[in-house]
Amino acid sequence: MSPESQNLEMPHRSLLGNMLFFAVPIMAMNLLQLLFNAADMVVVGRYSGSEALAAVGATGSLIGLIVNLFMGLAVGTSVVVAQAYGAGKPDAISRSVHTSISVSAVSGIVVMIAGLFACKPLLNMMGTPEDIIELSAVYTRIYFFGLPASMVYNFGAAVLRAAGDSRRPMYYLTITGIVNVVLNMFFVINLGMSVRGVALATVISQYMALFLIVTCLARSDGPLQLRLGLLRVNKMELVDIVKIGLPAGLQGLLFSLSNVLIQSAVNSFGSTVVAASAAAGNVESFVGTAMNAYYNAAITFTGQSIGAKRYERVDAIAKVCTVLIFTTWIVVSGLTLFFGRSLLGLYTANPEVLDVGMMRMKIMMITYFTCGFMNVFPGLTRAMGYSILPMLCTLVGACLMRIVWLATVFAWYPTITVLYMCYPVTWALAGLGQVASFFYARRQVFKQALEEGIPLGGDAALMQETAAAK
Repeated sequence: MSPESQNLEMPHRSLLGNMLFFAVPIMAMNLLQLLFNAADMVVVGRYSGSEALAAVGATGSLIGLIVNLFMGLAVGTSVVVAQAYGAGKPDAISRSVHTSISVSAVSGIVVMIAGLFACKPLLNMMGTPEDIIELSAVYTRIYFFGLPASMVYNFGAAVLRAAGDSRRPMYYLTITGIVNVVLNMFFVINLGMSVRGVALATVISQYMALFLIVTCLARSDGPLQLRLGLLRVNKMELVDIVKIGLPAGLQGLLFSLSNVLIQSAVNSFGSTVVAASAAAGNVESFVGTAMNAYYNAAITFTGQSIGAKRYERVDAIAKVCTVLIFTTWIVVSGLTLFFGRSLLGLYTANPEVLDVGMMRMKIMMITYFTCGFMNVFPGLTRAMGYSILPMLCTLVGACLMRIVWLATVFAWYPTITVLYMCYPVTWALAGLGQVASFFYARRQVFKQALEEGIPLGGDAALMQETAAAK
């Protein structure tokens, strides 16, 4: 067991302190991962013009649509490994590690091949403006050559995080993020490669991250050690991973599908609005990375607690997550709005693009706490073994309602402001559903504890005593 996994919870820290200690490296890692795309967009927007910026930005929702189904399986890996750690089952951990890496490698190759053939037709279906569609297709095709590396890296990072090690993935992304930025500048500024250059830089960085994560696992001690001779798909672990991960992947797929529909609507306003949305969305995603870090922390802490049958800790983890969501929303969203125009100015100097981008950011940031609940609480629910409920909440609250919004409200009032309002409305609906799903899963877990005679504390103990009295 690595030093990081042994120190998941320091006794001199509160639960809040422990979760922050775990989440901050993930947050930093996610920020660095975003720099892959941000560096692409900043360099290409500054040195190749707003059309190139729009071309790169128009691909984001399409790439997410194709990869999110498989990336959701990494969530299954996190839950299965975390629960095995909590239960003290090294053999199960080892089988999960080798199954995860095998599945990620195969999935990455399949998605790469599918993406190479499907990207141009899909960009056409999305109504990508004619002045940028060829550039978008070039960027997407090159990007997809890096997907096998990206898949394996993300699954490997999920394994380390589930064991309590959130630092080494951050270190690796620091190294590859710097390489990505340097290569972006060299390919675009020195060689004039435009979107080809930023895509190639991303692919090279992804394979470097792959090398670092595989080397880390191969040199690890104990059940995390990756051995070539053990690489295979173990049926029992695969079933557990798919049981949790497939609904998470479907959720990501459906969510990306709704984003593709919104991107299609954005495309109808022309390349200037596409560029503004791309730049603003990239800035907003830095806020979302904080919420994603809490999601990963919720999975690991809850998963290990469930594995150790310490069910009473679920309530405390949920309360800490709520505090973190609101605190992050107030601080980070406030700073984003205050420095918004300057941040957008990193991507482009076009004043029209800046105006539209700021309008979008105001709508998003003021309501971003609802997105936090939608993104973080599924981690708690999935770690308790309930993965279908979060998927259904996203399907109905976000995806279906976005389609309804586009077909009704936006059809009646086809303005860019009305289109952007689709985000906070659906975040709120999906967020309420995710919180309700958490309470349902919590009740079922506490009911199981009652049946097994496992003592609970705090609010859980009161619920247990009430149920026993009945």
